[in-house]
Amino acid sequence: MVRRRRSGEPRRSQKEATETEDPCKDQELPQDVPAESDFRIRTKQSERSQNPAEPQTEHTCQTEHTVPAGDALDAVQQEEEKEEQLEEISRRLILKEEELFRQESPNEEAEDQLQQDFEALGVRIWMAIQDTFTSSPPSAEHLEVLRSAVASIQQQEQQDQRWTENPENRVPVWRPHRYLSTHNMLLQKMVVARLRKAAEEEEVRADQLSSEGKRQVCRVGKCVKEDLLTVVRKVKDCYPLQMDILNVYAGLYHRTFSAHLTEMAFSNLDIEDCSYLLFWINNYYPNEILKHKELDGQIKTAYLGSLLLPDQLDRLEDQYLSHKEDQVKLWLNTALRKEEMSWLSGNTPELIDGYFFSSLAVDVIQVMSSSLKEINCAIKDQNKAQRLTALMENFLCSYKKCVEDFLSGNHGNMHPVMKGQLVCEQQLRDYISGQTESLSEAQRHGCMDTLSALRDVVFMCFTCPFHSHIKVCLKQLWTSAWVDGSLPVIDSLLDHLEKHLCDLNDLKPVCRAALLSVLYQDVAFRYVKKMIKTKMKNREQQEAGAQLMIQDAQKIDNFFTEKGCSEASWIRGLLCSLAELLQLQDPASIQLELVMLARTFPDLSGAHVSALLSVKFGLSAADVSSIRKSVEKNRLHNASANHSHPFFSNIKVKWLTNKINQMGLKS
Repeated sequence: MVRRRRSGEPRRSQKEATETEDPCKDQELPQDVPAESDFRIRTKQSERSQNPAEPQTEHTCQTEHTVPAGDALDAVQQEEEKEEQLEEISRRLILKEEELFRQESPNEEAEDQLQQDFEALGVRIWMAIQDTFTSSPPSAEHLEVLRSAVASIQQQEQQDQRWTENPENRVPVWRPHRYLSTHNMLLQKMVVARLRKAAEEEEVRADQLSSEGKRQVCRVGKCVKEDLLTVVRKVKDCYPLQMDILNVYAGLYHRTFSAHLTEMAFSNLDIEDCSYLLFWINNYYPNEILKHKELDGQIKTAYLGSLLLPDQLDRLEDQYLSHKEDQVKLWLNTALRKEEMSWLSGNTPELIDGYFFSSLAVDVIQVMSSSLKEINCAIKDQNKAQRLTALMENFLCSYKKCVEDFLSGNHGNMHPVMKGQLVCEQQLRDYISGQTESLSEAQRHGCMDTLSALRDVVFMCFTCPFHSHIKVCLKQLWTSAWVDGSLPVIDSLLDHLEKHLCDLNDLKPVCRAALLSVLYQDVAFRYVKKMIKTKMKNREQQEAGAQLMIQDAQKIDNFFTEKGCSEASWIRGLLCSLAELLQLQDPASIQLELVMLARTFPDLSGAHVSALLSVKFGLSAADVSSIRKSVEKNRLHNASANHSHPFFSNIKVKWLTNKINQMGLKS
């Protein structure tokens, strides 16, 4: 390709003439691209060089002078060009260029003038681009100028390509212009300058923040958001779709913002600035800016990545989490120590709605909830939050130990304090069962097991006085006086419970119901244990005892249901099933009843089955062996899928070993 070079002009390398820059890549601005502050100065100079007769501004000479006629015509022509759209000027210059270079003989004077015209056009284009964010929002007039400037860039790019595809022709010295490359590098400089200015200027909303680091991040981030919204609302329509100008700007702002935050991250950040930086990086920028309703789905966020590199982000998050761990640990320990000191000082918990109440659980839940909410905004990987939830397990273990230590002493306020702690235990249980995302499965199980152990310890201080009376009272079951109805064992027991349960009226209903459920199970447990240990004398005793057992089951269930314990009604069904078992005489029917019982209560072991069969009157050793084998064969093997209540596991039947051996039923 033959190309004319002006005298004194340096030659361009082949690489320099053909290289095409990535529009989204950070690059150094070449020397021949005017800096932003130079645009208007160079425009004035260019216009003056082309129109020496133009009247001087107030910054130059104010002396009036006579304009020659020829120069006056040039001035009029220059003014008309200003009125002309940039794309029209660009098109006109391209036509003049093609006409000029179709001539056989070079016209250096005309070529020099055309080169100056192209330079003037370029300066006006770059001024239009530079003014993109001058006003907010951009005026309709400026948007039209910007659209025309972008169209001019496209025209010049196409003309560059045409000259490249025609190597046999004489090529202008100014080709290729490479306006698109210059445009992209100019955008980069604009973005850097705007964010640098935002970091340095004062802003009322940002001034409310506590540190200069926070104020800088806020101002720069706000500038990123406002400029990207300006692009999507106004600027984008001035560009063709294939330029994807929104993502060009998004990439430039992302990299520049990232560089600013990276510089901050390597400085000695205090914990407040660290947490604020993480909030912007992991929450506000990706969720409130990139996923803004006007930007969501239009910005290719997958190509942007995080504002900080993984190792830098991990370092900041570790600094933040370590501080948060120490902070939460201190708060939880302080709350527990304060609660314990109140117990030991003899204070009685406050009554709310007639029930004893402790604020410990409320304080703990508030600390954990607010801390986890803050971490959710500051930390990208939510699995790291388990460093904080692990503190909950440790706290509950310390809490349980404090309660046990208190119960081991002789304190006059024991019952009111423990009633308050039962409320705490229920509130903590509800909170932990609802933490399906923050707590791992292992952490949740650990916390719930500790709370169950805590509740059992507290329940013992209320149920212990009843246990001895229940045990003594139920010894009269299956005696002749009970079978003939002359000894109302259950009526006597329920009367005793009625007198003493009034002491639980100031316990919160949900906690009182849980406590009564424990008492209900204890009564049923001792009732069944007494039945298993009884040696029936005849079939009539079995049938009469079974009828009384059904009546007793109804009385016990009615009593506890009236007291608010409705969730333990399954105990009545269990007692009635055992009564039915006593009434049955056919081995096949007995076998079916026991299979159903074993499937409903998986903790019914082979030893328990043997114990129940030993009560039956008239069964042969072969019948017992056959029934036991059938129960084992048909029981549910996946016991975890059965959400039944444990019952038989509390009944120890080691005393049956000798009896089984004697009957020859060893399996």
